[in-house]
Amino acid sequence: MITYFDETTENVLKNLEETQKQFWNIARVTGEFLYTLIKTEKSKNVLEIGTSNGYSGIWLGKAVKENGGHLTTIEFYDKRLDIAKENFKICNVDDVITTLKGSALMHLEYLPDDFIIDFAFVDANKSEYVKYFEFIDRHLKKGGIIACDNVLSHEAKCKPFIDAINANPNYENVVISLPAGLSLARKLSNF
Repeated sequence: MITYFDETTENVLKNLEETQKQFWNIARVTGEFLYTLIKTEKSKNVLEIGTSNGYSGIWLGKAVKENGGHLTTIEFYDKRLDIAKENFKICNVDDVITTLKGSALMHLEYLPDDFIIDFAFVDANKSEYVKYFEFIDRHLKKGGIIACDNVLSHEAKCKPFIDAINANPNYENVVISLPAGLSLARKLSNF
Protein backbone atom coordinates (compact mmCIF):
# COMPACT_ATOMS: atom_id res chain seq x y z
CA MET A 1 0.00 0.00 0.00
CA ILE A 2 1.32 3.43 -0.96
CA THR A 3 1.30 6.02 1.80
CA TYR A 4 0.39 9.55 0.82
CA PHE A 5 0.41 11.43 4.10
CA ASP A 6 2.06 11.72 7.49
CA GLU A 7 1.81 8.81 9.94
CA THR A 8 -1.03 10.37 11.95
CA THR A 9 -3.24 10.84 8.88
CA GLU A 10 -2.43 7.36 7.56
CA ASN A 11 -3.38 5.86 10.95
CA VAL A 12 -6.72 7.73 10.93
CA LEU A 13 -7.42 6.55 7.38
CA LYS A 14 -6.53 2.96 8.31
CA ASN A 15 -8.86 3.06 11.33
CA LEU A 16 -11.68 4.48 9.22
CA GLU A 17 -11.13 1.80 6.57
CA GLU A 18 -11.97 -0.78 9.24
CA THR A 19 -15.45 0.77 9.61
CA GLN A 20 -16.00 1.31 5.87
CA LYS A 21 -19.26 -0.66 5.69
CA GLN A 22 -20.70 0.84 8.85
CA PHE A 23 -20.17 4.40 7.61
CA TRP A 24 -20.61 3.77 3.86
CA ASN A 25 -17.17 5.15 3.06
CA ILE A 26 -15.56 5.09 -0.35
CA ALA A 27 -12.83 2.54 -1.03
CA ARG A 28 -9.23 3.65 -0.51
CA VAL A 29 -8.53 3.39 -4.25
CA THR A 30 -11.41 5.82 -4.87
CA GLY A 31 -9.94 8.21 -2.28
CA GLU A 32 -6.54 7.98 -3.96
CA PHE A 33 -8.12 8.63 -7.35
CA LEU A 34 -10.10 11.69 -6.16
CA TYR A 35 -7.05 13.09 -4.35
CA THR A 36 -4.89 12.74 -7.47
CA LEU A 37 -7.60 14.13 -9.76
CA ILE A 38 -8.23 17.22 -7.61
CA LYS A 39 -4.49 17.91 -7.41
CA THR A 40 -4.02 17.39 -11.17
CA GLU A 41 -7.00 19.61 -12.01
CA LYS A 42 -5.73 22.21 -9.51
CA SER A 43 -9.27 22.41 -8.10
CA LYS A 44 -9.60 24.93 -5.29
CA ASN A 45 -13.34 25.20 -4.62
CA VAL A 46 -14.53 21.69 -3.79
CA LEU A 47 -17.96 20.60 -2.60
CA GLU A 48 -18.73 17.24 -0.99
CA ILE A 49 -22.22 15.92 -0.39
CA GLY A 50 -22.16 13.17 2.22
CA THR A 51 -19.43 13.75 4.81
CA SER A 52 -20.12 10.63 6.92
CA ASN A 53 -17.17 10.11 9.30
CA GLY A 54 -14.85 12.24 7.17
CA TYR A 55 -12.94 9.53 5.32
CA SER A 56 -13.43 10.96 1.83
CA GLY A 57 -13.21 14.49 3.23
CA ILE A 58 -9.68 13.80 4.46
CA TRP A 59 -8.61 12.84 0.92
CA LEU A 60 -10.40 15.87 -0.57
CA GLY A 61 -9.18 18.16 2.20
CA LYS A 62 -5.54 17.15 1.76
CA ALA A 63 -5.79 17.80 -1.99
CA VAL A 64 -7.40 21.24 -1.65
CA LYS A 65 -4.97 22.23 1.08
CA GLU A 66 -2.07 21.45 -1.25
CA ASN A 67 -3.85 23.45 -3.98
CA GLY A 68 -4.49 26.43 -1.68
CA GLY A 69 -8.23 25.81 -1.82
CA HIS A 70 -11.23 25.03 0.35
CA LEU A 71 -13.66 22.14 0.87
CA THR A 72 -17.30 22.60 1.84
CA THR A 73 -18.89 19.35 2.99
CA ILE A 74 -22.52 18.58 3.89
CA GLU A 75 -23.76 15.85 6.24
CA PHE A 76 -27.26 15.13 7.50
CA TYR A 77 -26.42 13.20 10.68
CA ASP A 78 -25.02 14.96 13.79
CA LYS A 79 -23.07 11.96 15.10
CA ARG A 80 -21.28 11.39 11.82
CA LEU A 81 -20.46 15.07 11.39
CA ASP A 82 -19.03 15.24 14.93
CA ILE A 83 -16.76 12.26 14.15
CA ALA A 84 -15.74 13.85 10.85
CA LYS A 85 -14.85 17.17 12.48
CA GLU A 86 -12.61 15.38 14.96
CA ASN A 87 -10.93 13.41 12.16
CA PHE A 88 -10.39 16.61 10.14
CA LYS A 89 -8.74 18.21 13.17
CA ILE A 90 -6.45 15.22 13.84
CA CYS A 91 -5.43 15.13 10.15
CA ASN A 92 -4.74 18.88 10.09
CA VAL A 93 -7.26 19.77 7.37
CA ASP A 94 -9.92 21.41 9.56
CA ASP A 95 -8.55 24.84 8.60
CA VAL A 96 -9.57 24.31 4.94
CA ILE A 97 -12.94 22.63 5.55
CA THR A 98 -16.36 24.13 6.21
CA THR A 99 -18.88 21.60 7.50
CA LEU A 100 -22.60 22.11 6.98
CA LYS A 101 -25.15 20.02 8.89
CA GLY A 102 -28.55 19.17 7.48
CA SER A 103 -30.29 18.39 4.24
CA ALA A 104 -27.99 18.64 1.24
CA LEU A 105 -30.90 19.75 -0.94
CA MET A 106 -31.69 22.62 1.44
CA HIS A 107 -28.06 23.76 1.60
CA LEU A 108 -27.67 23.49 -2.17
CA GLU A 109 -30.85 25.44 -2.82
CA TYR A 110 -29.58 28.36 -0.76
CA LEU A 111 -25.98 28.52 -1.94
CA PRO A 112 -25.07 32.13 -2.75
CA ASP A 113 -25.02 33.01 -6.45
CA ASP A 114 -21.28 33.66 -6.27
CA PHE A 115 -20.52 30.18 -4.82
CA ILE A 116 -18.34 28.69 -7.56
CA ILE A 117 -17.53 24.98 -7.63
CA ASP A 118 -14.46 23.57 -9.38
CA PHE A 119 -15.08 19.99 -8.30
CA ALA A 120 -18.06 18.30 -6.64
CA PHE A 121 -18.06 14.87 -5.04
CA VAL A 122 -21.42 13.24 -4.32
CA ASP A 123 -21.81 10.24 -2.03
CA ALA A 124 -25.13 10.59 -0.24
CA ASN A 125 -28.79 9.67 -0.84
CA LYS A 126 -28.61 7.92 -4.23
CA SER A 127 -32.23 8.68 -5.14
CA GLU A 128 -31.46 12.41 -4.79
CA TYR A 129 -28.42 12.43 -7.12
CA VAL A 130 -30.40 13.91 -10.00
CA LYS A 131 -31.62 16.76 -7.74
CA TYR A 132 -28.09 17.39 -6.42
CA PHE A 133 -26.91 17.58 -10.02
CA GLU A 134 -29.52 20.24 -10.88
CA PHE A 135 -28.31 22.47 -8.04
CA ILE A 136 -24.60 21.80 -8.54
CA ASP A 137 -24.88 22.59 -12.26
CA ARG A 138 -25.82 26.21 -11.43
CA HIS A 139 -22.52 26.69 -9.58
CA LEU A 140 -20.11 24.37 -11.39
CA LYS A 141 -17.66 26.33 -13.54
CA LYS A 142 -16.99 25.46 -17.17
CA GLY A 143 -14.41 22.68 -17.14
CA GLY A 144 -15.46 21.70 -13.62
CA ILE A 145 -16.06 18.10 -12.61
CA ILE A 146 -18.85 16.33 -10.77
CA ALA A 147 -17.96 12.88 -9.45
CA CYS A 148 -20.67 10.59 -8.06
CA ASP A 149 -19.96 7.36 -6.19
CA ASN A 150 -22.04 4.15 -6.13
CA VAL A 151 -23.41 4.45 -9.66
CA LEU A 152 -22.78 0.72 -10.26
CA SER A 153 -23.41 -0.65 -6.76
CA HIS A 154 -26.72 1.30 -6.60
CA GLU A 155 -27.39 1.37 -10.33
CA ALA A 156 -31.20 1.48 -10.19
CA LYS A 157 -31.29 4.37 -7.70
CA CYS A 158 -28.65 6.32 -9.66
CA LYS A 159 -30.22 5.70 -13.08
CA PRO A 160 -32.24 8.98 -13.18
CA PHE A 161 -29.01 10.91 -12.54
CA ILE A 162 -26.99 8.93 -15.11
CA ASP A 163 -29.75 9.36 -17.70
CA ALA A 164 -29.96 13.12 -17.00
CA ILE A 165 -26.23 13.80 -17.17
CA ASN A 166 -25.75 11.61 -20.25
CA ALA A 167 -28.57 13.48 -22.00
CA ASN A 168 -27.19 16.91 -21.08
CA PRO A 169 -25.16 18.32 -24.01
CA ASN A 170 -23.20 20.51 -21.59
CA TYR A 171 -21.56 17.48 -19.98
CA GLU A 172 -19.24 14.68 -20.99
CA ASN A 173 -19.67 11.71 -18.63
CA VAL A 174 -17.88 8.41 -18.12
CA VAL A 175 -18.45 5.68 -15.52
CA ILE A 176 -15.23 4.32 -14.07
CA SER A 177 -15.17 0.80 -12.65
CA LEU A 178 -13.79 1.73 -9.25
CA PRO A 179 -15.20 -0.53 -6.48
CA ALA A 180 -18.72 1.00 -6.30
CA GLY A 181 -18.67 2.68 -9.71
CA LEU A 182 -17.75 6.34 -10.09
CA SER A 183 -19.47 8.66 -12.55
CA LEU A 184 -17.08 11.37 -13.67
CA ALA A 185 -18.53 14.25 -15.69
CA ARG A 186 -16.86 17.40 -16.99
CA LYS A 187 -18.92 20.51 -17.70
CA LEU A 188 -18.26 21.60 -21.27
CA SER A 189 -20.16 24.90 -21.28
CA ASN A 190 -22.26 27.20 -19.14
CA PHE A 191 -25.36 27.07 -21.34
